[in-house]
Amino acid sequence: MSQSILAIDVGSGTQDMLYFLPEKNIENCPKFVVPSRTQIVAKQIRAATQKKQGIFLHGQIMGGGACGLALKKHIEAGLPAYVSPTAALTFNDNLDRVAHMGVLFRDQAPEASESIWLGDVDLPRLEEALAAFGLNPPDRYAIAVQDHGFSETESNRTVRFRLWQAFIEQGGMLQNLVFTGDVPEVYTRMRAVREIAPKAVVTDTGTAALLGIMADPIVRPRLEEGILAVNIGNSHTLAAAIREDRVYGLFEQHTSALDVGTLATLIQRFQKAELTHAEIYEKGGHGAVLHPDMHPGWKFVAVTGPRRAMAKPLGWYEAAPYGDMMLTGCFGLLAGLGKL
Repeated sequence: MSQSILAIDVGSGTQDMLYFLPEKNIENCPKFVVPSRTQIVAKQIRAATQKKQGIFLHGQIMGGGACGLALKKHIEAGLPAYVSPTAALTFNDNLDRVAHMGVLFRDQAPEASESIWLGDVDLPRLEEALAAFGLNPPDRYAIAVQDHGFSETESNRTVRFRLWQAFIEQGGMLQNLVFTGDVPEVYTRMRAVREIAPKAVVTDTGTAALLGIMADPIVRPRLEEGILAVNIGNSHTLAAAIREDRVYGLFEQHTSALDVGTLATLIQRFQKAELTHAEIYEKGGHGAVLHPDMHPGWKFVAVTGPRRAMAKPLGWYEAAPYGDMMLTGCFGLLAGLGKL
């Protein structure tokens, strides 16, 4: 029997959702694009700051970004901030560094503090929202989050790119990064999602985006000759050289470090198989890795992501699988499950 699936692509700005109902045309399946959990938590922290009230953060590790900045400003305002050890990993894998921010560790909320739950997906609220539209809870969840990997001592961008490098060296098959069973221990954010939704399929947002681009009907026939897939997200830009089902190389940079000129130059060097890790890492990005089998070429470039307008002057194909660019990652999750 076919299952309903709620695919959720968790970004820094939005969480994009597709409620897959196998009996419907995919274009008619319900869709939601709403603020991401880090934006929601940041708003809750700012509200407590304005009320000059202490906060207690508890729950799971989740995406930082906006909520981390809000926490910093709360502390700078001279207000108390308490955090449980598991939730503290949201802000750094090294708890000593979290303590150095000025937070205090607690297992339970102190009196007169605003209790704020942390987690990348809020299943009770999601199911309430579905019920408001007459939709039952899904049979299965498929969730993508950006997971840098765990390390108490190294930069998270160093760890993240070591994981990408190992992926390329081991064959570059994206399907291997879609976890339906056990999740490797290094992926603490994905494992935290599994604490919230125990049977969820989980993967990285980068993996989901690439699989989604590959599902575009214009892109699909080009895979035999090879394509460059570029996802320009609100926070990160990921580009990958893909032929058939294999990734031959990729690079990842913070979107804030790019403009149309620098992006064009990086892609041109990538197409020539000349791009180096240092060119990305020394500019604050995660890095670049090219397999020895990656040769020059890769003329067809497909771009997606909420900030894809940056690439408009470059004339690249704007991928929009099933007509909806914002759900590229959700379609990638479904493709990873063999549903498309």
